[in-house]
Amino acid sequence: MSEPVARSPIAPPPPVLILEGWEVSGRRATAGLTLTDCTPLSKVQVRAPIGGRAAAELAVPFGRAARDPAGTLVAGSGPGEWLLLAGPGQGPVLAVRMGDLAARCPGELVTATDLTHGRALVRLTGQRAASVLAKVCGVDTSDSITPDGAAFRTAVAAVATDVIRDDTGGVPSYLLHCERSSGAYLFGELLAAGGEFGIEIDGFTTEGI
Repeated sequence: MSEPVARSPIAPPPPVLILEGWEVSGRRATAGLTLTDCTPLSKVQVRAPIGGRAAAELAVPFGRAARDPAGTLVAGSGPGEWLLLAGPGQGPVLAVRMGDLAARCPGELVTATDLTHGRALVRLTGQRAASVLAKVCGVDTSDSITPDGAAFRTAVAAVATDVIRDDTGGVPSYLLHCERSSGAYLFGELLAAGGEFGIEIDGFTTEGI
């Protein structure tokens, strides 16, 4: 195994692999409810004026998330603020794309900040995922309130967290994004909350996000 160039704040359970320079878990879960450390994904924060040309080109409103033609998940994480998620090592590519976007929008202040190594990101997937979140989050995560494609910022286990509903194959799935220093704690709290539902840790893979 080669030496990693990056590590998540969440310790990977064995077997430990190196993918795209990141130390990750190679564990494969079989349970219907899983928790995955997705910290290796590229994370770029974009800020631009509300109602401007850049916001129109990003084409995702506050409170929603969708994939763009390149497969990047774009979430409207705040008024005039977006979170872009892509595969490991794609931060520089996203930065170039956002630089091109800024160039097309003269007179608008458009900024892009690579948050990849400063933030933690986990994915909670399964039919009981909403039940897990209900134990640690005050937001109603029912389908009628937060359907697939919803994005919001709230406290999860008392940690300020961006939550994105991003179902996989019709199965409820949530991405949870927080400060790196809170990543291990949040991961542990989600595992504890999901214990009664048979949650298992699933290792990270580079096959999409």
